[in-house]
Amino acid sequence: MAATPLLEVRNLGKRFPQRAGREPAPWIIRDLTFSVPDGEFLTIIGPSGAGKSTLLNMIAQVDVASAGDIIFKGDKIAADDPKHMRPGLDRRVGYVTQDDNLLPWRTTIDNVLFPLEVQGRLDDKARQHAQMLVEAVGLKGYERYYPHELSGGMRKRAALIRTLVYDPPVILMDEPFGAVDAQTRQQLQEDLLRLWTLGRKTIVFVTHDIVEAVVLGDRTLVLSRQPARIKAEHLIPIPRPRSVKDFLSLTGFAEIYERIRAEVQ
Repeated sequence: MAATPLLEVRNLGKRFPQRAGREPAPWIIRDLTFSVPDGEFLTIIGPSGAGKSTLLNMIAQVDVASAGDIIFKGDKIAADDPKHMRPGLDRRVGYVTQDDNLLPWRTTIDNVLFPLEVQGRLDDKARQHAQMLVEAVGLKGYERYYPHELSGGMRKRAALIRTLVYDPPVILMDEPFGAVDAQTRQQLQEDLLRLWTLGRKTIVFVTHDIVEAVVLGDRTLVLSRQPARIKAEHLIPIPRPRSVKDFLSLTGFAEIYERIRAEVQ
C-alpha cells in the first residue's frame, strides 16, 4: 500500500474576483493536481505568468484558492476561506521568497534565530543548531554583521537557514536565487543541496531556470500557460550526490534538459 503523500494539490484553481462592469476574470490556475511525497525535492518550471508564485502562496495559505483542495498529511486544509486560513500552517510550511526579507536592525544570527524567538523555542540546543547551519553555509564570522554589511549571496544564505532553523516539514521556495549573479547562484545551489542532504526536507522549488530545475530536483513539473495545468512531469534520472558546477557532464542531463526546454517554449 502506497504511503500517503505529505502534500497534495487536487483540482486547484485560482481566479481573481470579478470587478463591477467587467467580464469575469480569467482563470490563472485551473484543475491543477499533483502530490509530493515526504523527502522529495520537487521543482516546478513554466512560462512567465503561469501562476507559479500564486500556487506557492495558496499552499502557504497567504492567498485563497478559487477551487480545489490542498491536503497536508491526509487532512484537507482551509484553502478558500480567508477567515480560516493559517499562514504557514502553524509552522509546518516554511516559505523562502524571492526577497530575503531580513530585518535590517538585527544581525545575521539574530535574524536566523528570530522564528525561534517568536515561537518561544529558543534554548541552548536551538542556538547550537542555528550555529551549525550558519557554518554550513559559510557565514561563520559574520554572525554579528547587519544585512547591509552582507553581500546579496550572504543575505540569501541567511534567509534560507532562517527557514530551516525551525524545522518545518515542507519548504516552499519561490525563485530564491533569481536576483544574484551566476557564480553566486551556483554556490547557493550547492549550499542548498548540501543542507537538503542533511535533513531531506520536502521542498517545492519554483524556478524559471531549466538547469536549476534539473540539477536540484528529484522530479520536475512543467506548467502550461494560463490557465496553468500540469503539462508534463519528469523524473530526474541523475544520481545523487550531484555537482552543480559540473552539471554539463552529469549523465542524463542533456537529454532531460532538451525535453523540458521543448515543453517550456
